[in-house]
Amino acid sequence: MRLSAANRLGIDYRRDAAKLVSVGNGAAYSGPVIDAHTHIHGANAARVYDQVRVLFNVKRTYTMTQLHLADEVRDALGESVRFITMPAFMTGDRNDNHRAGYLRAIEQFHARFGARMMKIWASPRLREILPGGATDLADIDSPWRREHARLATSLGMMIMVHVADPDTWFATRYGDGATYGTKAHQYVGLRRMLDEFTVPWIAAHMGGWPENLPFLDSLLEAHPNLYIDTSATKWIVRELSRHPRDEVLAFFWKWKGRILFGSDLVTTEDQLSTVKSGLSAMGDLANSPEEAFELYASRYWALRTVFDTCYEGESPIADPDLKMVDPSRFDAMSAPALRGFSLPGDILKSLYHDAADALLERWWREHH
Repeated sequence: MRLSAANRLGIDYRRDAAKLVSVGNGAAYSGPVIDAHTHIHGANAARVYDQVRVLFNVKRTYTMTQLHLADEVRDALGESVRFITMPAFMTGDRNDNHRAGYLRAIEQFHARFGARMMKIWASPRLREILPGGATDLADIDSPWRREHARLATSLGMMIMVHVADPDTWFATRYGDGATYGTKAHQYVGLRRMLDEFTVPWIAAHMGGWPENLPFLDSLLEAHPNLYIDTSATKWIVRELSRHPRDEVLAFFWKWKGRILFGSDLVTTEDQLSTVKSGLSAMGDLANSPEEAFELYASRYWALRTVFDTCYEGESPIADPDLKMVDPSRFDAMSAPALRGFSLPGDILKSLYHDAADALLERWWREHH
């Protein structure tokens, strides 16, 4: 096996998937899994993902898929997939796509695919992507965001939000506070929106602050309509592994039912060959169906290993954030230490299935 950024330890992901989900192998949780946060694109890449999700017992996948690719993803994954409304990133006029164009996309996702959740992508990086710095759009509670939320909620949608990025990014690429603001600033508008739009909200990537569990605790305490997911695998496993087990265990116990499993797994057709379209940097993460399989499987392996087992060792996934923060110590293939928390079965059952079933699946049934 050739070692890669998705498998720098030479792990047999097929073999380990069977161990992680099988009662006969003593799995801590062997039931069905709902992945509340993915980005599945491309018919062929979706079929590779389908192999991986079956191995890891993922019965339902919620995906943010570009509208023009949603039909082929649905054809590939059938009833196992449900869509989260998102703006177009890869085609057309970006300025329109994130403003009036997103209103049109919300309506089309609702009408054509039965979407019952919309995504607000409020990463500070939006200031880099849109000309003029997106001053009328970047803040979560900007007029455009409110207009998007009003339309979505009128159509029976809940809201997912990407509110902040890793501390490592604020220490490096977001060092210009005048442009990007502080990390704490990202949450001022979020609190306003949570109070104004009382539908359920899912704050992706452990609420955008897995580095600071006490802050997340206070945020969840203050806003009963807020949920969080575990997506952004590299970020989540790196930062959770730095916390003491008793702190993580207490957090997951307290907020059982409001923490959903999500991987943030991204699939694209570019990952299946050496020919790249250049539409997404994610296409460079793999160059064949075999490498794409390893890429997708690595995300489920890392999350389940941290949550389910007593693993102590390096991550199999290279983490560029380490080099970004300290290039004198780390290179492109460096990875952080992972700590397996061996969470109790009741927590795992809620995390992998019951929390999402009670929120997402129930909401979909009641508003479909």
